[in-house]
Parts: sequence; structure tokens; C-alpha cells
Amino acid sequence: MMTLQEFLEKQFDEELMLAVLSGQRSKDKDAPSRVRIRPIELKGSVCYQASSTVGTKVLHSNHTKEEIISYVTANLGEGCFSQLQTQGRCVDGTVLVSKKGRQTIKVKKHSVLEPVRIQAHNRVKQYILKEGTVVPFLVDLGVMNREGKIHNTSYDKFKQINRFLEFIEDILPALSREREITILDFGCGKSYLTFAMYYYLKELKGYDVNIIGLDLKEDVIKKCNSLAGKYGYDKLHFLHGDIADYEGVQKVDMVVTLHACDKATDYALAKAVEWDAQVILSVPCCQHELNSQIHNELLEPVLKYGILKERISALLTDGIRAELLESQGYSTQILEFIDMEHTPKNLLIRAVKNEKAHFPKGLPAMNDALNSHLTLEKLLYPDGLHSEKGV
Repeated sequence: MMTLQEFLEKQFDEELMLAVLSGQRSKDKDAPSRVRIRPIELKGSVCYQASSTVGTKVLHSNHTKEEIISYVTANLGEGCFSQLQTQGRCVDGTVLVSKKGRQTIKVKKHSVLEPVRIQAHNRVKQYILKEGTVVPFLVDLGVMNREGKIHNTSYDKFKQINRFLEFIEDILPALSREREITILDFGCGKSYLTFAMYYYLKELKGYDVNIIGLDLKEDVIKKCNSLAGKYGYDKLHFLHGDIADYEGVQKVDMVVTLHACDKATDYALAKAVEWDAQVILSVPCCQHELNSQIHNELLEPVLKYGILKERISALLTDGIRAELLESQGYSTQILEFIDMEHTPKNLLIRAVKNEKAHFPKGLPAMNDALNSHLTLEKLLYPDGLHSEKGV
């Protein structure tokens, strides 16, 4: 018969998705009523985060594998809880402890074709990049192993990459197949999505692409160039530089800016308009500019709450940016990038050139009412939005 220690050693590995301690036994009001445990990546290593529900609060603590096994062992039976449930990618497990301390341990394997249970009313998500198909850059960037299996702590990143490729798939009709297309990724960082763009467009779709990644971190740029050379991606280049000052190309077909902080997004969008880019994909970040400007007596009862002011400012900033792009001849959408549970910075502005520029008639009055004057407005309309010059 399997012991509790043996069970925990097998369950707490890279296959684990979630473990839950429940069935509270302690009468201590400060004891947790439930503990959820999941693997996370912290400083490049996998650890286990225990989220304990105490009253209306949720307290978090991080543990090594050895520590989490000791934690679970101490809290089962004579501790706080009578039940442990584990869910893995291929195996589920249950431990029940009776009032007399008897342990019942059960393990259930999933079928090979369905490693995680899916409710009948849900459809299986079909990703552009498939798990089980080895993609070299995903291996080197730590998303999958050399057999094509996604690391448990990298599923959010894997879904984010595929979601981003879906946005690109939607705009393929706007990209020419008759010539080389230039794509510029401002603030590319570790370049998960930059490599994904190249792999998808060049390797899977056969487009003639020249992709440039731009970032301020020299060590990151050096590593990315090394990986591009390793894969033979001869038209994928990474450069050290600032968004506002970059003058390396005269014409760009698509501009990507993901999580460029505050005004950096405005400079990137203005550059895209200057280059007459056919496609713009932008996930803004840290909209501090409007947050420091916004003032309206009518809204003051709400704006006095800092977190609400921050969120209202972020939403208004992205809405204003989208409207300004519309005024420059773009068909613009604001879409959910990834689930809000993964990051609050989850909105993507997608703009496709359509030549139907229109002056945003209500925007000047709204800006005056809110005391908002974004950098993008100043870059696109140096003489002021009221003037309608250049529209």
C-alpha cells in the first residue's frame, strides 16, 4: 500500500497543476479553512505557492518541494484538514483521513489522449503552436522541454503566445505576399512573441519577413541575436535602442509594442503612423500620464479613490489612443489579450490601415473636461487637436 510520503513525492512534481487541502477540523478561528497549492516559477526555479483562506483574507507563502510536502503532512489528519485533492496533467489523487486517523489514498490516471479532464460542454482549444511539436525557440526560452511538452509553470506563457498569433492570423490579409514585409517590435524584451512572429509568418505561413526587435537591455539583445543565429533566422535582428529616437528604417509594414511603459507606447504609435504602417498591435502598460492629469469635479467623488482613478485613467488612455489612430485612417479595435486573472494589463489595441480618416469630433471636448493631454495627441497634432490640421 502506498504511504502518504510516497504519494506526495509522486504528486508534487512538474506534472502537478493544483492541490487543495480542505475539510477543516481545527476550531481555531485563525486557522485556514482551505489551502490551494500550485507550482509557480520564482527567480528561474519552480516552487509551490500555498494560498490559505483565513476568514475573508487569502495569505500566500512559497515553498520548496520538500517544504510543501512537510507542510501538507503536518496539516492532514491531526492538523487542520481531513482531505487532500491533487490534479495533475496525467494523474489525479485523493487522500482522506478519518477521525481515527485512518488514511485512504486513491490515484486515478487520465487517458493518454486526454491528460486533463474537460467538461462536456467545453471545447478543446486548438492552438496554432501545438503541444507535442518541438519548437526550438520555445525550448531555449524555457516554455517546453525537448520532447515538446509544455512546462507546467509555462502554460500561461504558452497560451499568451498562441493568443498573440491568433491576432496576427486575423490581420494576414493586410500583409503583402508579393514583397518583403518589415515588422518592428518595440520593447521586445526576452522576445517570446518576436520569435513566435518570425516562426509563424516565415516558417509556417511562408511570408518574406524582415523582423527587427528593439530594446534598451543590451544583455537581452545579445542573447536574442545569438538564438536567432542558432536557428538560422537570418531575417530576425535585435537592436539596442530607444523607441522615441529610432530612425533605422524608412518604411514599416507592422509595428508591435507590447507592455511599453507609459509614454513609450505613445512614441511607438506615433512612429507607426509616421511610417504609414498597415498594422499596429499594441498592449499598453502603466498609463501614468493621464493618471497625473485627470481632473473633473463631477467625477471627484470617484477619482478620490486611488485604485479607481488608476483604472479609469488606464481605460480612458487606451480609448483615446484608439480614437486618435482612427483619426489617422485606421480601423481600430480594443481586444482582450489574455484573461484578467493572469495580468490586469490585458488589453490589446489592434489597428489596420483603411485610409478612412475622420476627425474625432467629441474627443477635444472630452479631453478638456478631463484635463487630459496625452503625448500621442501632441505628437500627432502639434498645433492642437482642435485645429483639425493634417486630418
